[in-house]
Amino acid sequence: MSLIAIIGAGPAGGALAHKLAGRGRIGEVRLIDAEAKVAEGKALDILQSSPVERFSTRVSASGSILAAAGADAIVIADQAAGSAEYAGEAGLALLRQLAGFERRSPLVCVGAGQRELIARGVGELHIAPSRIIGSAPFALESALRAIAGLMVDGSGVEVSLRVVGVPPKSAVVAWEEAAAFGQPLASQMPPHQIAALSARIPGLWPPGPYALASAAARVVEAIAAGARRRYSCFVALPGGRVAAMPAELGSEGVRRVLEPSLTRQERTLLENALDRA
Repeated sequence: MSLIAIIGAGPAGGALAHKLAGRGRIGEVRLIDAEAKVAEGKALDILQSSPVERFSTRVSASGSILAAAGADAIVIADQAAGSAEYAGEAGLALLRQLAGFERRSPLVCVGAGQRELIARGVGELHIAPSRIIGSAPFALESALRAIAGLMVDGSGVEVSLRVVGVPPKSAVVAWEEAAAFGQPLASQMPPHQIAALSARIPGLWPPGPYALASAAARVVEAIAAGARRRYSCFVALPGGRVAAMPAELGSEGVRRVLEPSLTRQERTLLENALDRA
């Protein structure tokens, strides 16, 4: 039975716990927060919705970070007090605690502002680069797919595209390999529409807590249960850089980082983004 520990019962953490429970692909979701009563209340609310939403996932709560030990994946979300995502020195202290008693579980950072936390975790705490990732770029990618689907008078479900680089200002969309309904997206959208969609990226970042939770749910399920799909995530790259790249995920975290097909201009933009990462 797979166990996912979510540290932080803020808006994104609570939404993620509900999303994972409702999808029914995880055996147990454990919501952990220093504000134990808040975590317990949200866990109880989720359990009470199970007869209506028809899921049997076990949802529990704890006020101790030690409850994350042995989880198939540990998710770092946002605190209930103040609803702030773990970042800066507080986030680094949390990672240090986790590294002290749990050396196996992959770490998934939900927040849009946790890219620096990933870099510090790898650089200062020597966490294995394959073990820590950020799921927020996948939320941005989902928003772009939905908008592109509307532009071609269809559904975002039929759109495939990749976001790489460092959102929001240095995000690069791999339009060269983007597709919709089995055809290149560039053949269905004129250049000015593609440019307009790229220009909207800064306004789509950071994603809201429910978008972040939805993206994190899919990334966590890929780690816990395996998946052939590639997800655009913040990953640690050689040289201490952290950027969004497509990745294959598994029980150990990142199995392989891939690079999408890019035009010469897109590749230059990506290289510039990585130089600044």
